[in-house]
Amino acid sequence: MSQPTMLSGAAFEQSRMDKYTKRKWVNRIALVMSLLAMAFGLFWLFWILLETIILGIGGLNLDTLTQMTPPPNDAGGLANAIYGSFLMVCLATFVGTPIGVMAGIYLAEYDTHGWLANVTRFVNDILLSAPSIVIGLFVYAVIVSRFNSFSAYAGIMALALIVIPVVIRTTENMLQLVPAGLREAAYALGAPKWKVIISITLTAARAGVITGILLAVARIAGETAPLLFTALSNQFWTSSLSEPMASLPVTIFKFAMSPYENWQKLAWAGVFIITAAVLGLNILARILTRNKI
Repeated sequence: MSQPTMLSGAAFEQSRMDKYTKRKWVNRIALVMSLLAMAFGLFWLFWILLETIILGIGGLNLDTLTQMTPPPNDAGGLANAIYGSFLMVCLATFVGTPIGVMAGIYLAEYDTHGWLANVTRFVNDILLSAPSIVIGLFVYAVIVSRFNSFSAYAGIMALALIVIPVVIRTTENMLQLVPAGLREAAYALGAPKWKVIISITLTAARAGVITGILLAVARIAGETAPLLFTALSNQFWTSSLSEPMASLPVTIFKFAMSPYENWQKLAWAGVFIITAAVLGLNILARILTRNKI
């Protein structure tokens, strides 16, 4: 009886070693594939950044930041486009952020599993995945075609519709990460719900909420399609929101497609400016979330 027992024990040990060896090879293959995927992405990323830096800095000078977009084969800059992008992005963030934060608070604190919350999350997921050109066409049909005029107002509305779902999702997720014990301790002290939300949960999740806002700003800063159907563009400086307004992404698109050398240089300078701005916002978002909950 002892010999079969010894054989069965050796067979079991051999089977265990075979499975261990197989798992090690599977792990090595998965690790190699992951490293190759990372290297593939980094290769194209550094190539894009290198081309942007080389060609962008070549067209970047003082005139680029101080003069308006020029006619073909003439000197000029991107001042009106930079101003237009900055104004529309800031106003879209100002419009979309309060709506997104309040909706996120409602989903996380008031109605976490109700039918309205489920419908809101479903619609929010659709907006998050919707192509920006669809949002631009929607605003075009609702605002531009009704008033028979492109305007910065329409561009701000389109960008705000992109900001809102990002802020909602981030705010809800960050508030859900706040420990329930903090809320219970505040309730035990007699604090009302609105006071707990403002002073405890929202304060604890502040870094994550700000990160969501910055990520939304970084996303809309480079959007071109919605602005093509709403704000269009403007060759001149304008501060009127009821008129077409220049923006950096649309100007880059227009200048990059042109055969004129001065426009192409300005397009690369604009690419460098917008890439540096978006990269800076993403780095700032990472810094703010480094010590999050």
